[in-house]
Amino acid sequence: MSKGSSIWTLAIHGGAGTIPHEEMTGEKKDAYLNGLRAALDAGRGILASGGTALDAVCAAVVSMEDSPLFNAGKGSVYTFDGTHEMDASVMNGIDRHAGAVAGISGVKNPILLSRAVMEKSDHVFLSGKGAEEFARSQGIVFESEEYFHDPVRFEQWRSVAGTNSYMLDHSQTKKFSTVGAVARDKHGHLASATSTGGMTNKRFGRIGDTPVIASGTWADNNTCAVSCTGHGEYFLRWVVAYDVACLMEYKGLSLEEACKTVVQNKLRPNGGEGGLIAVDPLGNIALEFNSDGMYRGSCSDRSEPSVLIWRD
Repeated sequence: MSKGSSIWTLAIHGGAGTIPHEEMTGEKKDAYLNGLRAALDAGRGILASGGTALDAVCAAVVSMEDSPLFNAGKGSVYTFDGTHEMDASVMNGIDRHAGAVAGISGVKNPILLSRAVMEKSDHVFLSGKGAEEFARSQGIVFESEEYFHDPVRFEQWRSVAGTNSYMLDHSQTKKFSTVGAVARDKHGHLASATSTGGMTNKRFGRIGDTPVIASGTWADNNTCAVSCTGHGEYFLRWVVAYDVACLMEYKGLSLEEACKTVVQNKLRPNGGEGGLIAVDPLGNIALEFNSDGMYRGSCSDRSEPSVLIWRD
């Protein structure tokens, strides 16, 4: 299959780590799988009609940001101060243009603000109040504190509120993590998008890998598009997303080989729990993780939508 072929491919994730089988009721499982299917459908419709990879990944992530099931947008976890601080990034494989935001509050869809940074500013990375000011200048939708309130998230925070403990969202049995999407469109272009609410009870303006281009998100038409999820500090130190691309570009590894090398041989031995999704110029996908599971899904012009939680 050549790079010029008109195939399209989409993959998504809703976080690495999972609820144990014994704690997953049928109702909960159906809710999570339906949430993943909705995100796939949002991106799939765009790609099937000849739309761009960039539009598709943003649509898929918006779908998950609008769901309280995932730790992004509406479902974001609480900080030490009982607020929400969200991060997101997007990257276009055509020219490596990228946009990212960190530590923002009130923005309904952080991924759309990231895209605005990429397309409507001369910058790549904005944070905090300045990013929110830019959002208002671009007509980005804001929501009230009530919109972001979720009883389950609130109780999770209350269990550690006032302490120096934090919860790694992907490793808690009642919580879910970073969301992301990668795609290859009919025109042969790649794109990736990632969004998160961070970790419960985080403080001091902590930022993980999600908004950091090359660590949590990467896209280049010549190699791959990657979106990561997991313990952000490790993904930052190992520059995970770009490392996958480097192994492909400089060592000639396939997408599958590169993803396995990074997630299993580099992250795992050093304590980095998590995973990633990726797509290459030929439309091949990788859904690689070293945790018990990863909320994930994929589809293409050659395959029907598939969503999974555990390894089996």
